[in-house]
Amino acid sequence: MDFKLKSSFKPTGDQPQAIAKLVKGIKSNQKHQVLLGVTGSGKTFSVANVIQKVQKPTLVISHNKTLAAQLYQEFRDFFPNNAVSYFVSYYDYYQPEAYIPQTDTYIEKEVDINQEIERLRLQATTHLLTRQDVIVVASVSCIYNIGSPVEWGQYMLTISTGKTLPRRELLKDLVRLQYDRSDYDFLRGTFRVKGDTIQIWPAYEQNAVSISYLDDVIEKITPIDPLTGKRTSAQLINWSPDQLTLYPAKHYMTNPDSVHGAFASIKAELKQKVKLLKAQGKELEAHRLTQKVNFDLEMINEVGYVNGIENYSRHFDQRKPGDPPYTLFDYFKQNTKDFLLLIDESHMTIPQINGMYRGDQARKQTLIDFGFRLPSALDNRPLKFDEFLRRIPQAIYTSATPRQWELSHAGKTNVTEQLLRPTGLIDPPITIKPSQGQIDHLIEEIRKRVAKKQRVLVTTLTKKMAEALADHLKEKKIKVHYLHSDIVTLDRTDILDDLRAGEYDVIVGINLLREGLDLPEVSLVAIIDADKEGFLRSQTSLVQTMGRAARHAEGQVIMYADTKTHSMNLAISEVNRRRKKQLAYNAKHHIKPKSITKPIREKLLIREDKNKTPVSSVINLSRKQAIDLANFNPQDYTPEDTKKLIRGLRRKMMQEANNLNFELAAQLRDTIEKLEP
Repeated sequence: MDFKLKSSFKPTGDQPQAIAKLVKGIKSNQKHQVLLGVTGSGKTFSVANVIQKVQKPTLVISHNKTLAAQLYQEFRDFFPNNAVSYFVSYYDYYQPEAYIPQTDTYIEKEVDINQEIERLRLQATTHLLTRQDVIVVASVSCIYNIGSPVEWGQYMLTISTGKTLPRRELLKDLVRLQYDRSDYDFLRGTFRVKGDTIQIWPAYEQNAVSISYLDDVIEKITPIDPLTGKRTSAQLINWSPDQLTLYPAKHYMTNPDSVHGAFASIKAELKQKVKLLKAQGKELEAHRLTQKVNFDLEMINEVGYVNGIENYSRHFDQRKPGDPPYTLFDYFKQNTKDFLLLIDESHMTIPQINGMYRGDQARKQTLIDFGFRLPSALDNRPLKFDEFLRRIPQAIYTSATPRQWELSHAGKTNVTEQLLRPTGLIDPPITIKPSQGQIDHLIEEIRKRVAKKQRVLVTTLTKKMAEALADHLKEKKIKVHYLHSDIVTLDRTDILDDLRAGEYDVIVGINLLREGLDLPEVSLVAIIDADKEGFLRSQTSLVQTMGRAARHAEGQVIMYADTKTHSMNLAISEVNRRRKKQLAYNAKHHIKPKSITKPIREKLLIREDKNKTPVSSVINLSRKQAIDLANFNPQDYTPEDTKKLIRGLRRKMMQEANNLNFELAAQLRDTIEKLEP
């Protein structure tokens, strides 16, 4: 099926020239192109037009889950009849395996998997192996190991009506595809038996399927509602009334024929590593590693799986030491070698991809040095940056503020500017106000917008400042919500929808408000401490932040600052350059700016729990341990409980610091200081 763009709009402003130039670049085999588009200029719409014109499967990478969710919704709306998929990390809670030598603390891997996101991940790879009209919107987790697409594709099971297939054989096949039998609790990735019927809930589907037997012959294949068991009109992937192709319930599949060879390879590596450890006088580490690996092999041999099996993936995949892992890119290559890569907000996404390998290796090397893992665990990793670059077929980097890396790779001739908005909206005017009396001035400005049913974004430098400001605004009877890093992925999108719907008039945050948020009701962006030079107040950050007010005809930016920094000067100069071009275009074509009107989209996922998630200061340290940072009293804990809590807080602090979430890491550090004698 061809890509067919559905939209009530047509390209306007400088969108037609941008689309034409990008298409020309792709057809002339240009590997790198940059789309420099201001906020609200319709970059996603332009790229959607490019996809329709070049007719290539497309991978879209965003640097965080919230923006990926927004892009997924946009592309799903543009291409309702094509296979638009969502591929992000499926962990609601993730504590990686780690070892802290200073305190002799081993931290077991703990995860809490979001079943809905896991379904969407499996749906994405299923689409890639079955269709050409595929768009996958992914986070940077797409450069991590997910197992071989060849092995995964080989495990598909085709079920046909009229075919003789004994039920026992079908049940064995389902177990081989890692489906679990669950006669009472019917969940995604399970099957159950009811008389002459086997009901299967494919791991990548929202609906289940019923296989009806007559003796050993398959009589009917019927889509059903998994809750009621009744027939549904919903279509399943690779289903027809006569046939169903079923794919595995998990990404990582191991060929039974390769297990023996993998075991021999693992044991050989174990022998070599133990010999090395003993030669270094590390008898304890050698004994620990021997026990760990032998236990894992026994578990794999008995039940086919063990927690942490991915650390042995190089052996099962028959890869050589140092070889790159299989990633989503390999599923695209399995589908077609000719696909398009779109890097959204490239100024953030490219550096993030570049840094992921080093952080992963540092943690695992410690585990290897102290006898918790074999050296081959290093090959269960994200792609190195050069490996990532080698997998790029043709790429378009979109950003309002591209970095020098993208610009230099594309070259001047392959940079396309898109500075005009279809609605005639111009970049917002900028006002600088002194910090003295800034909160009273901000409240006054907020009330002006509330009276007009408009919305406000306020960005601060630290989490503590944002929380204090949000509390103060609540005391002033202003409907405010704080968008912070502890709110789970799917709830962040809901909070933004609630801002648009008017349940909140103001959102206060830090860097989560900086880019990619499609909020046309926002008419004011206030930047606290605009003159504090640093990452969050750099030229790039300021331009991106100010762009949040560019979707409203009355958009305005207020910077609270006592001095004018170099970054402020550069950012203001760039915004004024764009305003000049936009104003000239509007005057020439007699365009009156008009605010964007955009419906609030259907939720990304329909979830059973429809209650709103309140802002919470409760931090999960593990599955069994949590702390309410806002309401805890050090005197409430016994000395033994205090020791355990400090250990949990230190683990969480290191994890958040490694994730670059320094605001929360600092808060955890302060909490530890209060607990320590």
